[in-house]
Amino acid sequence: MNNKTVLEKANAAVAEGDHETFLMYCTENTKWTFVGDRILSSKEEIRLYMADVYKKPPKFNVEIMVAEGDYVTVTGTISLFSEDGRWKEYDYCDIWRFEEGKMAELKAFVIKNNS
Repeated sequence: MNNKTVLEKANAAVAEGDHETFLMYCTENTKWTFVGDRILSSKEEIRLYMADVYKKPPKFNVEIMVAEGDYVTVTGTISLFSEDGRWKEYDYCDIWRFEEGKMAELKAFVIKNNS
C-alpha cells in the first residue's frame, strides 16, 4: 500500500470514529506537532488527544493531497464538534512523514475558519 492510500484509509477510520484502526497505521513513536499549539510524542498521547477532541468523528474535506517519497501533504478543511455543542470549521495543512508504510510524524497547521 502506498503512503497516500495509507493516509486515506487512516482518515476514513477516524471519520467513522474508529481511533484504534487509525492508530494501527501509526508507528509506536509517532509524533504530532500542531504548530503554535502542542506536540504529542507517542501513540498513547495521540489516543488520549483523539478521545478528547474527536468526541464526535471529525468531518474532513480534502482539497489537495500530494505524495512525494516518504511524505504526503494534505490541505483542506476539518469540522470538529466543540464543547459548546457546535461544529467548528478549520482550514488545515498536514505534512505527514512515513516510515516503512506507517505514519511516523505529522506537522499540522490548523487555523479556525471565521467565515
